[in-house]
Amino acid sequence: MNTATDLILAGALTGVWLTAGLLVETLPTARTARELRRRTGLLSMLVGAGAAVFVAVPVITGLLPGASAAPAAALLPAVPAMIVLTVTRRRLTQIRHGAGAFATAPLAPLPPGLRAAAAHPLIAVPLQVTGLATLVALPIAAGVVTVPDWDMAGIAISLVGVAVVAATVRAGVRHSRLSVPAVVPRARVPRELTRVV
Repeated sequence: MNTATDLILAGALTGVWLTAGLLVETLPTARTARELRRRTGLLSMLVGAGAAVFVAVPVITGLLPGASAAPAAALLPAVPAMIVLTVTRRRLTQIRHGAGAFATAPLAPLPPGLRAAAAHPLIAVPLQVTGLATLVALPIAAGVVTVPDWDMAGIAISLVGVAVVAATVRAGVRHSRLSVPAVVPRARVPRELTRVV
């Protein structure tokens, strides 16, 4: 069994996705459009690196002799990572392009609409859930927990489920709070102007 290789692969997976999960928290706190554009660019690179590590796991373990626990360890985080690659990555690209339109004015404040878009739950939650799921992958890669051990798997999945619910509620509340300033109030039209002469 290649425990050292499994731990290196699982550690790389955890490092990249946890960093992305922490960085996504800073998107709505950007002060300028240029700063938001830089952060979304860095986050997009981390998502690409995380996807590359997922591809590297079966390739490297297939080249090495002996049994490996790394593919089984990467299975749980692969599910939320697919949501990141299909939904979150597209939203990050849209925010980066939107911030790029304002980036020519370096000191211009971040528009409320972009701040609300950066706080959307479909951006933060999948990245954070993937990071949490990679933490579950570490003991599997180390050989401490075997995949058929349903008691440990049930506890780990329950803990990740609670964390997912907490992250989703928190992201939803944050998005709702930040989207209120982005809505432009409707101007009142005097009644005299609405009458047909």
